[in-house]
Amino acid sequence: MYVRDLAWLVELAERGHVTETAAALGTTQPTLSRALARVETELGVRLFERHHEGVALTPYGELVVDAATTMSDRWQQLTDTLAGMLDPDAGIVRLAFLDSMATSVVPALLRDFHRAAPRVRVLLSQEPAHEIAADLRTGAADLAVCSPIPEAGGWHPIQEERLVLAVPPAHRLAARKRVRVADLAGEELVTTPRGFGFRALVDAILASGGVSPAISFESQDLATIEGLVAAGLGVAILPEHLAGASGTAAVPLAHPQAKRTIGLTWRRDRPLAPAAERFREFVVAARAGW
Repeated sequence: MYVRDLAWLVELAERGHVTETAAALGTTQPTLSRALARVETELGVRLFERHHEGVALTPYGELVVDAATTMSDRWQQLTDTLAGMLDPDAGIVRLAFLDSMATSVVPALLRDFHRAAPRVRVLLSQEPAHEIAADLRTGAADLAVCSPIPEAGGWHPIQEERLVLAVPPAHRLAARKRVRVADLAGEELVTTPRGFGFRALVDAILASGGVSPAISFESQDLATIEGLVAAGLGVAILPEHLAGASGTAAVPLAHPQAKRTIGLTWRRDRPLAPAAERFREFVVAARAGW
């Protein structure tokens, strides 16, 4: 039987007349009769009793029509959902992003995209870089806003953030106009755990200056790190927009790597859904500086 046969079966049960039902469905009476015969043959039961005024459901038919109604409704919901997902004007975009971008890049990006495509739904996942990479592999995320630049996949830079040294307000370096990496010798560092992209960036900056400070605390959340620094538990290298939120002092770092590039990434080995492709094209075409 066909899915269409189930919908036709429901219609026939409601109208109780083959000729009238065929006309309402825009088909012929023989075609409708063949559809009914297919269902009855496959299920092995008689669904309708014929009489001079039309047809009436048998007890088996009542059971089958009840199930057919549910299945037809679910099928319609499925086709409607898929149509929406495949509509670039009203589909779904699954966007993953780093925690540290939750209050800066991502809200501004979503605001501008919503103005351009108000009917598109964007489902958000806020998570660390290694989980973002896994979601892109499995398809749980269509695109991601992240840093650093991924080893594989598409990439479009959105903006560049300056990194600064965050120190407690009474720290010996708080009043400096600029500090060198070497000035961090002997300091305790608050940073992200190993395996995080931001930790690799910080370690590279410190290693280039020949400094290997003791790690006092680790946190996955950069905003939490800023709070720990404000409490006097060490110093941290952070994006400039996060420094100062809890009273820390932000001191510029005299180092060419004291920056991170934030961008949009996606898989190249399979096509994006229309709504996700529209989001990608919007970001690529938009001016930098959200």
